[in-house]
Amino acid sequence: MYEKKLVLCFIRVHVLHHAASPEGTYGLWMIEELARHGYQASPGTVYPILKEMEAAGLLRSERELVSGRYRRVYRATAAGRELLERLRGKVRELYEEVSC
Repeated sequence: MYEKKLVLCFIRVHVLHHAASPEGTYGLWMIEELARHGYQASPGTVYPILKEMEAAGLLRSERELVSGRYRRVYRATAAGRELLERLRGKVRELYEEVSC
């Protein structure tokens, strides 16, 4: 149970990382990306996280037409990119400490 809470934090950082790229991210792609890293994240997990991060001002979204269908694409805001930069240092430090 507690492991799931910690994994959700990792997922949020991962979302922020991809949302900071120029192309941004969207729900289905993020679910597939997380699966490539061994996470089993359902739409019921990923979409609420995207909405929560948007409400917090870390992401902004817009609908984009792709192959005749609309997709909601999320990109990091300036506040999201600033937070990501701070988190990168913390993640790096944590990794170095726990990976030994």
